[in-house]
Amino acid sequence: MKDVEVTVPIAYGTISFWLGKKADEYHSHKWTVYVRAVNNEDLSAIIKKVVFQLHPSFSNPTRVVENPPFELNETGWGEFEIGISIYFHPDISDKPIDIFHPLRLYPEEEGSQPSTKKPVVVESYDELVFTEPSEGFLQRILNNPCVQISYGPTAQPIAPPADGSGTNPSSGDGMPSLTAHPEKKDGSTKNHNLAQYFLQHSDEEELAALREARRQVAASITKLERDLAALESEANSLRAQPMS
Repeated sequence: MKDVEVTVPIAYGTISFWLGKKADEYHSHKWTVYVRAVNNEDLSAIIKKVVFQLHPSFSNPTRVVENPPFELNETGWGEFEIGISIYFHPDISDKPIDIFHPLRLYPEEEGSQPSTKKPVVVESYDELVFTEPSEGFLQRILNNPCVQISYGPTAQPIAPPADGSGTNPSSGDGMPSLTAHPEKKDGSTKNHNLAQYFLQHSDEEELAALREARRQVAASITKLERDLAALESEANSLRAQPMS
């Protein structure tokens, strides 16, 4: 649909626990890598599957998670960068989004020691943005609390489904269904056993971070332009000097 934009705030990260006395040479920590909605809503109306790419030393390092919660649990001893590919339903996009996230096992604070009760949490905030979404996708997520829908001046908002549904997968054709299924397993992470360790991301904090990043980029560009102008002035002066 023209002049419509759908934004889905997400968080992705890792939570790792030291195994303490249970640790051995190759299994010092247990950890979880995940993709979740910022406020822990069910993402299955948007995300079809998530592929986690682990270090090649793991057995079957490419792990596919096709149902929420989109997470993977493992044990190991080393830190590495995890590849995360997010795939969407066909009426959203046929291209996945690829991101990378560092697995951290040890606290970075000076003087901190590994703990079996206090995990190491590394989490990032991001936004999935879909421009000109299909009408089917838009209908499906109208009542979904994890999405933000923006209508431009030329867009015509559409009415929600008559049955008030729109957040529950899936139908027989592999697409999320518009019919509510109360018996469906809850795909949210609100009651997740690790929810207490999830980081909080407020819109204001994220906007402030984005503004600061833009300010730093603008300052860097200004400095580069100033340095370039100085170099050009110096070059012009050298060219103006007599050769003899």
